[in-house]
Amino acid sequence: MNSPNVTLEPEAKLYEARKSVHPQRIDGTFRRLKWAIMIVALAVYYITPWIRWDRGPYTPNQAVLVDLANRRFYMFGIEIWPHEFYYVAGMLVMAGVGLFMVTSAVGRAWCGYACPQTVWTDLFQHVDRFVDGDRNARMRMDKAPWTARKISKRLFKWGIYLFIAFWTGGAWIMYFADAPTLVVDFWTGNAAFVAYATVGVLTATTFIFGGFMREQVCVYMCPWPRIQAAMMDEKSLQVTYKEWRGEPRGSVKKAEKQPGAFGDCIDCNQCVAVCPTGIDIREGPQIGCITCALCIDACDRVMGEVGRPRGLIDYVTSDDAEAEKAGKEVPPAWKNLLRPRVFIYFAVWAAIGLAMLFALGNRTRLDLAVQHDRNPVYVQLSSGDIRNTYTAKIRNMENRPREVEIAISGLQNATIWEGGTTRPDAQTSLRVNLPADTVAKVQLFIAAPSTAAERDEFKMTVQGVDDEAPTDTEALFFERPKE
Repeated sequence: MNSPNVTLEPEAKLYEARKSVHPQRIDGTFRRLKWAIMIVALAVYYITPWIRWDRGPYTPNQAVLVDLANRRFYMFGIEIWPHEFYYVAGMLVMAGVGLFMVTSAVGRAWCGYACPQTVWTDLFQHVDRFVDGDRNARMRMDKAPWTARKISKRLFKWGIYLFIAFWTGGAWIMYFADAPTLVVDFWTGNAAFVAYATVGVLTATTFIFGGFMREQVCVYMCPWPRIQAAMMDEKSLQVTYKEWRGEPRGSVKKAEKQPGAFGDCIDCNQCVAVCPTGIDIREGPQIGCITCALCIDACDRVMGEVGRPRGLIDYVTSDDAEAEKAGKEVPPAWKNLLRPRVFIYFAVWAAIGLAMLFALGNRTRLDLAVQHDRNPVYVQLSSGDIRNTYTAKIRNMENRPREVEIAISGLQNATIWEGGTTRPDAQTSLRVNLPADTVAKVQLFIAAPSTAAERDEFKMTVQGVDDEAPTDTEALFFERPKE
């Protein structure tokens, strides 16, 4: 039996193969802004671990340091302890609110200028131009067969990629240890395994993401473009192609032959050629647009060369675009920043920052935490008095040794003494020397006469014996046997 002819459909592709993007060199206002932000961002990242900050002889002298071993975070004159993690949380919240504010005001400006993926991709693209030349030369090199010349150029370029990626990973670990010491230990093989592993992972990710994936990270991997849509509205500035002015497209020669038949866009594709993600802004808003505005620089240059008004591609809001399309007067772009939504974000951001500054300025540098020892709960002394044992943790947050006085109040005829010493006569306080920048653990004995009360509440206070005299108090219970 003959089977009927069956036509098999070609297998559907799950994703489109990547098309190499080779942005063309451009100069202009936004390109110079990107240069400035890239230089500042890279300088801050690579140089910060090497900045010294004198905090005295008992603490590290690195300006910015995440000291995981001692559970400290140093940022210039600020020292954050583990129990003060809310400061770190506050900074993260400020970063989030600031990002929301920027997005609501100027769209994806973070993506276009300051995102690490954008900064390192931009750096790697400059390496491409340095090694292979500008756009046309790079495109020819991509299509060329693998000759000795192409192989040598590729190896040289990838070597630069690897060098940048390696120092990117190396700079990161310097934030977690003293930078000069770590560099010596790293190259002499004495650094911890985690240091080599971290550098290896960050080198690989920087090399791959910045050198080869580039715009794919923005379009397919990053969730931020999807989230931003909820923060933008019709008054958010966006890079926009004014199709009512540019369409229909036609070359300069066609426009000269048919006056009034074509728009201002001469279909030169310069906006596409300079785009780092390879999109065509003339197709409207799309997820691949990171709002870097290089297409504005390219279009303005072309419009100037052909004697047409600039701003065919421009930073405008949806409302202003509609108003301009209708022939109405449009206010300057900066006025769109002065609106309630932006002010609300700024007010929240500023309130968090001021609250953190106030808390930092008023925090005590001495902290007391006391725990009653439960085994045994109490001990009856030969004198008939009852003794309770407590473990006090006293946090000295100064970068110098400090003498403190521990006192008790609210417990009649009680005496206090430190573990390892004998019981004093009628002493309601004692002095303890605390090391610099540490949590001291002190065993304390408190004795009081036996009374009918099964439990008494009292207070223990620690106070610095210096000009600052910071204090901290904790309410405790003194346990006795039942009568």
